[in-house]
Amino acid sequence: MHIIKYSLFFLLLTPLTVVVGQDYSEDDAFETQYEKPLTVDLDAKDPEDVIEIKKKKPKRNVFYGKKTRKGFTRQGFGGNTVTELFTVLKTYEDPLPYVRDVYWYDYRKRKIINSRKVDKPNAGILHGPYKKMVGDQVIEEGIFFMGTKHGRWSSWNKYNILQSKEKYYKGWPKESLVAYHNKEKKELEEIIPVHFGEKEGNYYAFHKSGNIAAVGEYHFDHKVGLWREYYDIRNRRKREVVYSKDPFDDEFKPYIIREWDNRGKLIYERKE
Repeated sequence: MHIIKYSLFFLLLTPLTVVVGQDYSEDDAFETQYEKPLTVDLDAKDPEDVIEIKKKKPKRNVFYGKKTRKGFTRQGFGGNTVTELFTVLKTYEDPLPYVRDVYWYDYRKRKIINSRKVDKPNAGILHGPYKKMVGDQVIEEGIFFMGTKHGRWSSWNKYNILQSKEKYYKGWPKESLVAYHNKEKKELEEIIPVHFGEKEGNYYAFHKSGNIAAVGEYHFDHKVGLWREYYDIRNRRKREVVYSKDPFDDEFKPYIIREWDNRGKLIYERKE
């Protein structure tokens, strides 16, 4: 009994890590194992677009090879009317996996929704250019790829003063870091969301098989909420660890609430 208590105490003092390759420290991981494939040159033209322009006129309402249809929303009156112009996939396709923010148009509610819980029968996945205006003034502009922000996004205030300019790659902030088990085969090992130099958003680790090894969320460079680890068996849970919901709560100590063996049997559950 003393050995079990000591083991659990040791686990609580140890940050949640997933061994999906060789051992490395967090600093080493950022310096040697990770690169930045999500940082793209958004000022350069896409080679495919250049070729298409030279050979023939681009097809109307076709973006990244997918057919779309135009849509809009409008609220308010007079000079305060808020208008959104966008395009959605002509034929429904599931949005990209793993990213936190997924945008789609709800045909029933007649508004754009940001949620991974997509109402498929009533959903149009945003794909292509987007523009938001108050009266005649553009206040936000960008492009969507399969329901996620992609490329350069900019926003302005009502006086046409630039408020922000951000770059994304298929839903991930451009600074996000990716590691591979095998780079040539694009076998993902980890995706670390980074925004403005801090870890921010959903974190994923993967087994070599492609199954998820761990998932959690960062906020202001700190782990927050519930983090889960998985065996290399699809969706078979291994451990759940709770972190503070407040990223600046230094007094909160993370703790394990549940643990399972590789057969799916619950072997530990924290009693409140």
